[in-house]
Amino acid sequence: MANPFLTQDFHIRWSTLDPTHIQEGIGKALEEAAAAIERVSSQDRGKMNFDSVVLGLSEATRPLNEAWNLVTHLDSLCNSPALREAHHAMLPEVSAFFAKIPLNDPLWDLLETYSKTQEARDLPPVKKRALEETMEEFRQAGADLPPEKKKRLEELTAELSQATQKYSENVLDSTNAWELILTDASRLKGLPQSAIDAARADAAARGHGSASEPAYRFTQKAPSMIPVMEHAEDEALRRAVWEGATGIGRGGQHDNTELVWKILRLRHEKAQILGKKDFADLVLQQRMAKTGAAALAFIENLHAKVSPAFQRETIQLQEFKADAVGQTADLLQPWELSYWAEKQRKAAYDFDEEELRPYFPLDRVLAGMFELAERVFDLRITPRETVFYPVGQPGPASASPTQEGPVEVWHPEVRFYEVRNEKGAHIGSFYADWHPRDSKRAGAWMNYLRMGCPPYGEHDRRLHLGLICGNMTPPVDGKPALLTHDEVCTVFHEFGHLLHQLCGNVEIPALNGVSVYWDFVELPSQLLENFCWERESLDLFARHHETGEPIPARLFKKLIAARNYRSASDIMRQLSLGKLDLELHIHHATDEGADLDQLSRHILRDYLVPVKTESPTMARRFSHLFSSPVGYAAGYYSYKWAEVLDADAFTRFQKEGVLNPKVGRDFRDKILSKGNSEDPAKLFRDFMGRDPDPMALLVRAGLA
Repeated sequence: MANPFLTQDFHIRWSTLDPTHIQEGIGKALEEAAAAIERVSSQDRGKMNFDSVVLGLSEATRPLNEAWNLVTHLDSLCNSPALREAHHAMLPEVSAFFAKIPLNDPLWDLLETYSKTQEARDLPPVKKRALEETMEEFRQAGADLPPEKKKRLEELTAELSQATQKYSENVLDSTNAWELILTDASRLKGLPQSAIDAARADAAARGHGSASEPAYRFTQKAPSMIPVMEHAEDEALRRAVWEGATGIGRGGQHDNTELVWKILRLRHEKAQILGKKDFADLVLQQRMAKTGAAALAFIENLHAKVSPAFQRETIQLQEFKADAVGQTADLLQPWELSYWAEKQRKAAYDFDEEELRPYFPLDRVLAGMFELAERVFDLRITPRETVFYPVGQPGPASASPTQEGPVEVWHPEVRFYEVRNEKGAHIGSFYADWHPRDSKRAGAWMNYLRMGCPPYGEHDRRLHLGLICGNMTPPVDGKPALLTHDEVCTVFHEFGHLLHQLCGNVEIPALNGVSVYWDFVELPSQLLENFCWERESLDLFARHHETGEPIPARLFKKLIAARNYRSASDIMRQLSLGKLDLELHIHHATDEGADLDQLSRHILRDYLVPVKTESPTMARRFSHLFSSPVGYAAGYYSYKWAEVLDADAFTRFQKEGVLNPKVGRDFRDKILSKGNSEDPAKLFRDFMGRDPDPMALLVRAGLA
C-alpha cells in the first residue's frame, strides 16, 4: 500500500495520515526528489530547453514539497507528541536537502549554461523572469561560493530549521500551559456575556464547575484574552492575564531568550557568508524595499509623521482615566491600556464593539464574503459536504474533484469549498478552520497544499488547493459563533490571501499565486479588509443572527466615527514591531548575551506607550520572526508597506463603486492572477495607472 503522505489525490484522506508513516513517506520523497534532480542536472546540454531546465527543476521537488506541506500543516493544526517527534526526526533531513539544491555544482552549471543560450535570450517575458528569479535564488543561497562556505551554509540551514521549530513549540506549549479557573462570578463584572458564556463552556468541557456552581476558564487564546483586557473591571484579573501573555516563551522550560540570540546569530553568519552586511540586506534583495536601510527608512519616516498624533493620544488617554477616577494624570499600567482605551472610545463615540457581535454570525459573514467574491471578482464559491474520520480509522476514499460526495477533513469543524471562474471552470478548492483548539497554533493564516496553474503544453489545468485558518470566537451553547468586527476583518484578510492564491493564473508554478515579494503579498489581504468598513459591502453579510436585519444606521455611524479612534497608536504598534525586527537583524544580531528586554526598550523608546511597569520584550513570542528560518524576519515592515499600497488601491473602488465588477475584475486580472510574473511595482501601476500615493494611508487613518 502506498504511503499516505505521498498521496497524489486532490482530496486528501486525512484519517490515513498517521504520524507513524511520516518517516518512511518523507524518506521516500527525499530519495525520489534527489533522483529527479540528478536527471535534471545530468541532461544533455545540447537538448536542454526551458521546460527541461527551469520547469524540470521545479517539478523535481514538487512531490516532496507537497508531502512535507502535509506534515507541517498537521503540525500547525493537529499537534501531538507523536507528530512532533516524527516532524523533528525528518526536519533536519528535509532542511538539508533543500539547502543543498542551490549548492549543487552540476545544477548551477546547467542553469548558467542554459542562460547563455539563444533560446534563453529569446524567452518571452514570463519565462525570462522565471529563469532570472531562479538564478537569483541560487546566487542568494550560495551557488557561487567555494566548497567550504557551501558546506557551512548547509549546516546553518539545518541549525536554523531546528532552532526556529523549537522556538515555535515553546510558544505553543507555554500558551497552552497557562489557564486561569475562576469560581467567583463577581470577578467577571464588565465582561461581555458572550465572553462569560465561552469561559463557562470551556471550563465545563474540561470538568470544572457544575450547572449550579459554574466555573470559568480563561486562556491566552485571543477570543478568551482580549475581552478580559478590554472589559474586565477586576484589575487583578486583567493583570493576571497580561502577566500570562508576557510569560509566553519567557522563563522556565519554554524560555526562548537564548533561541532568539541563536537564530539572530545564525542568520547573520548566513548573510555574511553570502557577501551581505546583514540578514536584512540578504532577504530584501528580492523585495520591493531592496535593502534593510530602505526598509528602516520607511519605518522611521512613517514614525516621524505619526509621532505627534501618537503622543497626543497617549496624553488624552492618561487624562481620560484621571478624570474618570478623580486623580492627577499619570502613566498607566500596561494591563490598563486596553481597558481605559475601550472606555474612552465608548465615551467619545457611544460605541461598544460588543453591540456589533449579533450582526456577525460566522456562517453569514462567510456567505456574504463569498457573495462579494462573486459580484466583485467574478468567482463562484460553493460548499462541499464534509466528513471526519479519526486518524487510524479511515473511511472510504474521498470523492474526486469531478465527483459528488463528501470530502474528508482533519477536524469536524473544518469546511471545504470549491471555486470556479466566470466560465464555470473549477480553478481550485480550499479548507476553512476557524476556531481555537489546544493542538492548533495561535493566530490566523492562509496556506496552500497544492500549487495550481493553468493548462500548459500537454498538461491540463492543475487545481489550487488552499486553506484558511483562524482562532475566532467559537459557538457556545448551541448558539452561532458571533464575531467581533476585528475578527471579521481578519477573516477577510486571510480570504484576500486565499484569492491571491486561487486566482493565480501563471503557467510557471514557481511564479504563481502568493509566491510574490513579501512586501507585496499583503496588498490583496489588506485590500479585502476595506470591504468590512463600507455600508454597501457590509449589507451583504452583516445581518442580525436572529432577525436578519442589517446594522442600524445609528450603529454604522458609530462604527465609522470610531474607526480612526487612536489610529496613530495602532499604526505605531505595527511600526514598533517592524522597527524591533529590523534593528535586531541589522544592528544587534551579534549582541548575544545582552539583556533582551533592556535592548528592546532602548530600540523602541520612542515607539511604545510609556507605562508604569515595563513589559518584557515581544521578541520571545514573535512567531512571525522566529518560527521559521526566514518567514517575516527582516520583513515585518511589509504589513505597513503594503498598507500604503492597499489604502491607495482601494480609492479606485471608492471612486468607481465599492462593488463595481469592472474594478474588481481589473484587480483580479492585473494583480491577483499575475503572481510574481512581473515586477510588483508595475502590477500596481497597471491597476492604478500611476505609482502609489504615500499619503493614502495617513489620509485613511485621519492623520493627514
